[in-house]
Amino acid sequence: MDFSLSSDQQAICEAVEHICRQFDDDYWLAHDNSGEFPDEFHRAMADGGWLGIAAPTEYGGAGLGVTEAALMMHQVAKAGAMAAASSIHINIFGPHPIIVFGTDEQKKRWLPDLIQGNIKSCFGVTEPDAGLNTTSITTRAVRKADKYVVDGKKVWTSTALQADKIMLLTRTTPKDEVARPTDGLTLFYTDLNRDYCDVRAIPKMGRSAVATCEVFIDGLPVPAEDRVGEEGKGFQYLLHSLNPERILVAVEGIGIGQSALDRAAKYARERVVFDRPIGMNQSIQHPLAESWIELESAFLMAMKAAYLYDTNQPCGQEANAAKYLGGEAGFQACTRAVMTHGGMGYAKEFHVERLMREVMITRLAPVSPQLILCNIAERALGLPKSY
Repeated sequence: MDFSLSSDQQAICEAVEHICRQFDDDYWLAHDNSGEFPDEFHRAMADGGWLGIAAPTEYGGAGLGVTEAALMMHQVAKAGAMAAASSIHINIFGPHPIIVFGTDEQKKRWLPDLIQGNIKSCFGVTEPDAGLNTTSITTRAVRKADKYVVDGKKVWTSTALQADKIMLLTRTTPKDEVARPTDGLTLFYTDLNRDYCDVRAIPKMGRSAVATCEVFIDGLPVPAEDRVGEEGKGFQYLLHSLNPERILVAVEGIGIGQSALDRAAKYARERVVFDRPIGMNQSIQHPLAESWIELESAFLMAMKAAYLYDTNQPCGQEANAAKYLGGEAGFQACTRAVMTHGGMGYAKEFHVERLMREVMITRLAPVSPQLILCNIAERALGLPKSY
């Protein structure tokens, strides 16, 4: 069993780290304060060919696996926290239903522009009254001749302010008319046409540089050729992107936590109180050491989940466990980093307060830690379903 990275994987980490070094703490703090999208960073990653790391080579991608995508996103999050990761996150897992279930014509039409960074996309799945109960969404798509007309509302749609396209999950058959709740859901990848869509940013706790939005859809015309796969099977198609997303969110939380931990250890070595560095005190040492252990353990689980996915083995439990561990360990490390800095941890100039705000999302999304525990209890331990 070899836990080391291959030479190619190491080269990916180094190349991505080189790009990230061009966007320092001051860059991300300025964008956190202004709320402006990090277009320069997005363009640099596109120009480097990284937005298509997991996309097929025939459409301009690198054709690599989730393992390589996770290594890349780990470096991105470690350098620029969640603002950096979220600015390109959709490119990594979002197109997966197109790659697996789209037609050759759709792939040629959609993937190159996304990979080259010529267009931006967003993910329209969650709704205010459905939350994680995706089968209860009410956004409706009605077929009319050669198009569908969509009405509804989406929430927590990140990058929607900048997006040209939206991956949109709808109901084409009402829930009370299908045999199973997962039936009757249809997936589209289409223009986010502002003539029919009202996009509003949600004021939020952190990651100000990448807006998260409500999208109000009123009579959006969607060409039938923008439907991904068959009508009514969108939920099954969406499942193919869920495990990669959990793995990516896990390594993003880990990367942010490791950045916070590095800053805390540096501060603890340099900060002198009562004629000694505070890092000599076990009350400072031990929590930081615990975070190192937790972050390293979470990273190993994420790499295991990515390996299983890339080798076409079942990985649902491992992907969920990685997401749980990454979110919890990242949050704990950021919290401990703020506490290590004392009062200065509350100051923006030391950046750890920004990391703590931004890492919170890796606990909340795309699935709560509580629901992950329910899933593990049911699938790994054979306990009865509790929801």
